[in-house]
Amino acid sequence: MKDFLSCADLTRESALDLFRVAGELKQRWKSGRRGAPLAGRTFALIFEKPSLRTRVTFEVGVSQLGGRAVYLAGGEIGLGKREPVPDVARNLSRWVDGIAARVFAHATVETLAREATVPVINGLSDVEHPCQALADFFTLWERGVDFTRMKLAWVGDGNNVCHSVILLGAMLGARIAVACPPGYEPDAGVCEQVRRLGPELEVTEDVPRAVKDADVIYTDVWISMGQEAERERRLEAFGRYQVNDTVVGAGWPAVDRARPGGEPAPRAEGHHPGALGRIAPRCVIRRRSSSRTPAGSTRRSS
Repeated sequence: MKDFLSCADLTRESALDLFRVAGELKQRWKSGRRGAPLAGRTFALIFEKPSLRTRVTFEVGVSQLGGRAVYLAGGEIGLGKREPVPDVARNLSRWVDGIAARVFAHATVETLAREATVPVINGLSDVEHPCQALADFFTLWERGVDFTRMKLAWVGDGNNVCHSVILLGAMLGARIAVACPPGYEPDAGVCEQVRRLGPELEVTEDVPRAVKDADVIYTDVWISMGQEAERERRLEAFGRYQVNDTVVGAGWPAVDRARPGGEPAPRAEGHHPGALGRIAPRCVIRRRSSSRTPAGSTRRSS
C-alpha cells in the first residue's frame, strides 16, 4: 500500500499490525529506547484547513521518529489555484519522502496520491478522516477491547469522521449502529462498503435504539469547519442527537470526539459536559487524543 487515503485501504490484519507496532513504539519510548526510523526523511504537511491536533501531532510524531516536517498552509502554495494539484504533487515528490494533506475536497488528496511518487496520507478530507479513526481504535485496542464482540454507536452527523469510523469498525468485526437526523445519514456508497466488510450496520433516526447495548458511543461536532452558514439549520436538526445523561444512561466507555478532535468545538454541541463529567472514569477521549503520536501519553498533562 503506497498511500493511505481511506480506512478501506487497510485490511483487518494490517490495521491490527499497525496497532501492535504503535504499541511497541510507545513502550520503547517509555523505557527510553528512542530509535529514529525516519532519520534523514522529510515530510510535507499540506494544510488547506487549519488544525490544532492534526498539525501538532503529525509534526511531533515525525520528529519523535527522527524525521523532519515542513508545514505548508493552503494560502502559501495556492493548491489548485496558483499551482495545479498535479504539479504540487510532482514537485514535492522531488524534495520530500512523504506527504500528509488536510484538505477540503477528497478529490484533491486523490490527485496528490495519483501524481506523487512518494506516499500520501489523508489527514482529513470531506469524505474521510482515516488517521482519526486509527487513533480512536488504537485507544480501544490498548484497553483490551475485543472488536468482534463490540457494538459501536455513532450519534450525530454521518460525516467524514463517521465514514472512517464505521469502515474501520466493520473491518475489525464490530457491530455498528448510526443514529442521524433525516438528510444527514452516512454516504450510501460508504454504507455499502461497510455492509460488505462487517457483521452488522444499522442506520436509524432513533438514538435510544442505536445506543442500546452499545459498548462504545461516538459523536462529533454538528457544525464542522466550512459549514458555518448552515449553523441554525444544523442546530435545529441535531437537537435530539446529543450525547447527554439520557443517552449515556448507566455510562458506557465513550469515545467522544466533540472536544478533542480535529477542530475546536463548543462543548455543548455533540455532547453535554455534565454527561462526560459523570462518565469521566470510563471516558477515553483524552487517552485517544494522546494516541496520535509515538510517545503517546508519556508526557505530563498540564
